[in-house]
Amino acid sequence: MVKMVDCDTAFHNLRSGMNVYVQGIAMTPTPLLKALSAKALGLTEVSLYHIHLEGPVPHLDPLLSGHLHDISWFIGQNTREYVDSGQASYLPLFLSDIPSFVQNNLPLDYALIHVTPPDRHGFVSLGTSVESALAAIRKARVVVAAVNPMVPRTLGSAEIPASAITYGIWNARSLYTRDAAPQDPVRRKIAAQVAALIPDRATLQLGIGAIPDLVLSMLADHHDLGIHSEMISDSVVPLVRQGVITGRYKAMDRDRLVCTFAFGSQSLYDFMDNNPAVAMRPVDYTNDTAVIRRHPRMISINSAVEVDLTGQVAAESVGRRMLSGVGGQMDFVRGSSLSPGGFSVIALPSRTSAGQPRIVPTLHPGAAVTTTRNHVQFVVTEYGVANLHGLSLAQRAQQLIGLAHPDDRDALREAGRRQLTIH
Repeated sequence: MVKMVDCDTAFHNLRSGMNVYVQGIAMTPTPLLKALSAKALGLTEVSLYHIHLEGPVPHLDPLLSGHLHDISWFIGQNTREYVDSGQASYLPLFLSDIPSFVQNNLPLDYALIHVTPPDRHGFVSLGTSVESALAAIRKARVVVAAVNPMVPRTLGSAEIPASAITYGIWNARSLYTRDAAPQDPVRRKIAAQVAALIPDRATLQLGIGAIPDLVLSMLADHHDLGIHSEMISDSVVPLVRQGVITGRYKAMDRDRLVCTFAFGSQSLYDFMDNNPAVAMRPVDYTNDTAVIRRHPRMISINSAVEVDLTGQVAAESVGRRMLSGVGGQMDFVRGSSLSPGGFSVIALPSRTSAGQPRIVPTLHPGAAVTTTRNHVQFVVTEYGVANLHGLSLAQRAQQLIGLAHPDDRDALREAGRRQLTIH
């Protein structure tokens, strides 16, 4: 059983200079963050590590500057302004590397997690977000859990013994949800071109957003698809129920839909609850290139902020301004490219919502290169599909100019002539 206590008891050992891990995404344990923040005014330099938090961020109240410091491996919208101002920090790591970093390089004092009540066998479930929580639970001296009957009991690697929890705090509340991303004709056209690339019996990894959701909605006529992904959203559910996603031809976790976190509606979480077809795994498994490449016809579908004429992909920043993080894009780009019959796709509109080009001569100064030009394969915009693998720099530029908005192509050709001797 879990030892249930009040917040003061749970954090009575918190001291200055300690390191705290926080489970994230839909499972962000907001009540624990609030309790820790209330305790921190008398402390200094307590560091909070996490992948991505949803909901309020009370620990980033300006009054707590110098007391608590937020360090994220993937920046969310709710922490972006704090990273910009220097009140919070970004720590660049491939998601697949985070559990190893936690185990081997991070002295960890507390882990804040969010779980189901114990079942009759004395196990709790980590719900919709396993990511690097298992490594943190093993490493931390004190594990504090928000115990919530509204958390779906997911299976796979999500179940841990209640004895691994030092203190529990009861909290019955709904998980954070994500509204469906807005759709438009441009993204529908991009999604249709990506969907046309996908063969039957492929195993898919899809990022978050309108394009991946739309791609899945266009696969109803496919057969025996599999999912091995960092994340899943609502769009997988209809395909499972229609018998399109079966996982029958996966090399590993056959007949199982595999992810390390899920983010979507309550309907998605209900689908996952006690569902043996969904196997939650830690991120050093889902994003391990050696695992990914074993699946035949492994296809990764991700997006970008901009792509330059040589094929460099920036997906985490606009110039020096960080938007998100490296995440798992490179894990899956590399793994899918090594898969028998597999490949990677970078899909993006040719222009931003403000009308700025996203196929550019060079990346914005200071932009982080998320996927190198050595790794990039298919790039898709509403104007077509280009496979850059095996092409020279000049040939790449010619292909990418054809994917750009027509009003941007003359300037790109001129830049290509100057930079890459395009004739």
